[in-house]
Amino acid sequence: MRKMILVGASGRMGQVMAGQSYQNGFEVVAGIGRCRDDSLPFPVYDSFEKCHQQADVLIDFSHPAVLGDLLEFATKRGMPTVIATTGMDEEQIAAIRKAALRIPIFFSFNMSLGVSLLVKLVRQAAAALGEGFDVEITERHHNQKIDAPSGTAIMLAEAAREGLPYTPHYTYDRQTRRQKRDAHEIGIHSVRGGNIVGEHEVLFAGTDEIITLSHSARSKAVFATGAYKAAHFIMGKAPGLYTMEDLV
Repeated sequence: MRKMILVGASGRMGQVMAGQSYQNGFEVVAGIGRCRDDSLPFPVYDSFEKCHQQADVLIDFSHPAVLGDLLEFATKRGMPTVIATTGMDEEQIAAIRKAALRIPIFFSFNMSLGVSLLVKLVRQAAAALGEGFDVEITERHHNQKIDAPSGTAIMLAEAAREGLPYTPHYTYDRQTRRQKRDAHEIGIHSVRGGNIVGEHEVLFAGTDEIITLSHSARSKAVFATGAYKAAHFIMGKAPGLYTMEDLV
């Protein structure tokens, strides 16, 4: 049984992760969270300095604001790390890349294996369809999600960009635009409502035909499964930055 430290232990995904740890071959020895949770069978600390337990891997489902302390904690211990938190900006992603020079880090905006496959299909479709199709991305999430658009929507847009024969620009809001759609843009749209776990749709709209690629997560369990697979994958790896494409 491998030992792990769970960052974001008191959050919704943290609780899902804790509930699935043993069936995935892990024992959570400590958690980092904003508040104490006596329902969890391991101690939860409100700061990294208070955590002295040893573990084989660290998994993060928390908040971008935690990243600096998390990377310092993991690099000091030489601990393999899985970062599954969304909403990172470019500066934070650069910090992850820098830390990955010292420790193995698995980083993805979405831990679903199905989404990883969707990313590949979007890249292939963009390359095959080329100039003749407009690309539009819609993402739907629950009403508690803070960041918009989702990291997964950006990841899908980047996959389309890699396949297209031109360099597209992203359009997030057409409300203030009084002009026709630019042929080289990718529209990205966000919906927030209810308890939608996560839905992503990529539309390729051409002349007289439409191709739609989509993925729908029905529970947070799919993200936990992916995170545990990533954790097994990252342990024993050399320092570097790893993604779902390396795993799949």
